[in-house]
Amino acid sequence: MTADFTGRRMLVTGGAKGIGKAAASRFLAGGAQVACLDMDEAALAELEPGFVALNADVTDTASVETAIAEAAARMGGLDGIVNSAGVDLQSSLEDMTDAAWERLIAVNLTGPMKVCRAALPFLKAAGGGTIVNVSSGAGLQPLKFRSAYSASKAGLQMFSKSLAMELAEAGIRVNVVCPGAVETPLFRSSIAEGETGEAQLDAVRARYALARIADPDEIAAGIAFLSSAEASYVTGVALAVDGGRTFH
Repeated sequence: MTADFTGRRMLVTGGAKGIGKAAASRFLAGGAQVACLDMDEAALAELEPGFVALNADVTDTASVETAIAEAAARMGGLDGIVNSAGVDLQSSLEDMTDAAWERLIAVNLTGPMKVCRAALPFLKAAGGGTIVNVSSGAGLQPLKFRSAYSASKAGLQMFSKSLAMELAEAGIRVNVVCPGAVETPLFRSSIAEGETGEAQLDAVRARYALARIADPDEIAAGIAFLSSAEASYVTGVALAVDGGRTFH
């Protein structure tokens, strides 16, 4: 069942692919106007009709502010945002470069801050709204060779919880979704080809109580719930949508 988003004006970063696209599609199906922000112009061009498709780089302040202002202008305001844009990095500490660390933090942690900051005046003007930041199970439990990724996602959780306290008086709820392994281009980029890749996938599945990899729409369901009126008394929560990874 799709939650009712009739009359809502939603903005999703990383909205042209993966979890972001799945969340944007749920909002659209629920009756919302939806702006999808993404760096991938080709993927934006392939979005079905109905979306406001905008090219934006979440690491660039001017790009973020311009895109959000345009989205608000075209939709008549903003009622909710989802920060789904993200990158991954597998590296030992010895091999970690400053550039790789800084890029990951810029996209996964500083980017959501810039988006929230730019969207805040529009959410306040609407009398309140919702923010859902997509973190990761790697922000709940450490992963080997993922120190930068885990740090960025754990940081995003604490940023979100602090923001939930700060913005409650303005009627803005802030929550986090923490996915496990999800069948997305980002996840696939970390898997080798052939038999080696199949062995990797088997090892990944074995970490989960449900013994499978999630579909993006299953994560989008959690995002939609936290963005909906059904979650009107929920803020500051980190919701694990991870097939039992965190307790398995």
